Amino acid sequence: MAGTKSKIVIVGGGFGGLFTALELAGVGEVTLINDEDHFLFKPMLYEYLSGEVEAWHIAPDCRDLLEGKAGFVKGVVDAVDLDGRTVRLTGGASISYDVLVFSPGATTNFAGVPGAEQFAVPFRSLDNANHLRRRMTEVLDRIQPDAAPQDTRAALTFVVVGGGASGVELSTKMADLLRDAVKRRALRGEPRVVVVEMADRLVPGMGEEIRKFVEDALEETRVEVYTNTRVVKVTADSITLDHNERQTELATSGVVWVAGVRPSPLLESLNIEHDRRGLIPVEPTLQLRGRPEVFALGDIAFYPEVAPVLAGTAQLAFQQSHLCAQNVRAFIEGRELKSKKFVELGEAVSLGTEHAAVLTGGKVIGGPLARQARFALYTARLPTWHHRLRVGASWFFEGTAPRPLQPLGF
Repeated sequence: MAGTKSKIVIVGGGFGGLFTALELAGVGEVTLINDEDHFLFKPMLYEYLSGEVEAWHIAPDCRDLLEGKAGFVKGVVDAVDLDGRTVRLTGGASISYDVLVFSPGATTNFAGVPGAEQFAVPFRSLDNANHLRRRMTEVLDRIQPDAAPQDTRAALTFVVVGGGASGVELSTKMADLLRDAVKRRALRGEPRVVVVEMADRLVPGMGEEIRKFVEDALEETRVEVYTNTRVVKVTADSITLDHNERQTELATSGVVWVAGVRPSPLLESLNIEHDRRGLIPVEPTLQLRGRPEVFALGDIAFYPEVAPVLAGTAQLAFQQSHLCAQNVRAFIEGRELKSKKFVELGEAVSLGTEHAAVLTGGKVIGGPLARQARFALYTARLPTWHHRLRVGASWFFEGTAPRPLQPLGF
């Protein structure tokens, strides 16, 4: 395709899709398709919940980021015709391509648990975070000023399903927010936040260096930890758990589900090879087997040389985007494509509204200093230099203090 103006269509505006589009700007006719008009820096969605960051910090508009160097279409892709090289959007519009970059991401995996999809709150978008924050505020507003401590605790019982990094970050943020709100409103008692994990320990993929900080933070924020525990059922106001074949029902004011993801349902419609988890096996060049004009990355791609600790993470998609853009350019120009070994860039875990833990260069720092280091680290990974500059200035000059759970209407 060298010498022609190739049509490059990118499906998905997450880390894989957006950063590939930014690197390909000016190479052929690039069109990014995303179901939202903004990119979302998901590693800081927890800070958005707590009010430490604003929406524009972590969810910049895709058109603003692309600056006219690539086209943008807000829409939902419901089919891909690999033979006809077209992408069809809901509503009937079709977009043709010479090269397809496929990175539609993943969705929450409720694992078929009765009531989970209907009643549990997922945590993957700004809307999810807004919904959860409003739920916590509504529950607080219903508690009477003279309520007994045990009544306050019962009313403020929230369960987080999933004990990975997401569950730890979310539960400690919620505990800090709720405890602060109880103090501000002069209520008696304290909130109850519970984390449920099927494995025998939380954050099973993390090293022992950082685990001590995680465990200390959970103890300090008084988050209850249930391991070796399976969710049996979720209702509008309860969750049923199974531990050692003994079932327990907890009354709750909310259940948040961060217990894993599954590939975008769009993959199911593609007549291509899938592995047992529904992922698309890709070549070391990120190309589909037998479809050299199609590249896949991120949550939906199985890359054989990736360490398990990196699979499904934002930092993997971030790294893959550079290789993908490089190889799309080489494919168009008829040059040799490359492969790459992806490495862990370090771990950074938010632990409430005042602390964090950061592992980099084999060393771990914790506490308020680590929280600031985490902000600095993620500033460098935001898209485009001008957005990084604006956000960094905002965090430096305006601060990153959490926003209290004020009564609705204030």
